[in-house]
Amino acid sequence: MRKLVLTMSMSLDGFVSGPGNDIQWVFSGDQEAIAWKVENLWNASLIIMGSRSFRDMAPFWPTSTLVFAPPMNQLPKAVFSRQGPAVLETAAKGLRDARSQAGDTQAGQLQPGAESWAEAYVANGDLADEITRLKAKDGKPILALGGATFARSLIAHDLVDEYMLMVYPIVLGKGLPIFSDLPAPRPLKLVGSKAFPLGSMAQIYRPA
Repeated sequence: MRKLVLTMSMSLDGFVSGPGNDIQWVFSGDQEAIAWKVENLWNASLIIMGSRSFRDMAPFWPTSTLVFAPPMNQLPKAVFSRQGPAVLETAAKGLRDARSQAGDTQAGQLQPGAESWAEAYVANGDLADEITRLKAKDGKPILALGGATFARSLIAHDLVDEYMLMVYPIVLGKGLPIFSDLPAPRPLKLVGSKAFPLGSMAQIYRPA
């Protein structure tokens, strides 16, 4: 049985984005933190996300040469969307555009595994039922990425087995939280932490 790990970047005061959805503070350039994130991506057997994040990511990663691109493209994906399979058209269009625009240079070339975006499993049933089915398979953890709305739903339904939070040394004052829809306080226990050179800290929690 696979566990579900929710990974998020957040400020010291608990926001995953600032006013106007600002997330520039996440891109600190801390190479050790980046390497840690990439390692944890490769430790997943499935990446899951909400439809909004999928629409943002599907056109971007297939041609990206960033260090995150290999795991983002090559790992299987599931998208949670009430649209059903229609949500995959974003990915299919992106692949078609990349193929039609590709020239002799490496810019815009499809990366290995790019087709996985158009082949993502579409979960359009009840959230808890879909997560239960995905967890029932054997393998490495399921990694939930990005999307505050999707993260809040997973948290509110108590579906997260582990929280992998990258906390940055910044106080935003206001912004978008992910722990705002809890029906009651939920105790957690710290099971791991790691500090990075530019001040960010990975904190890993499990339900107490």
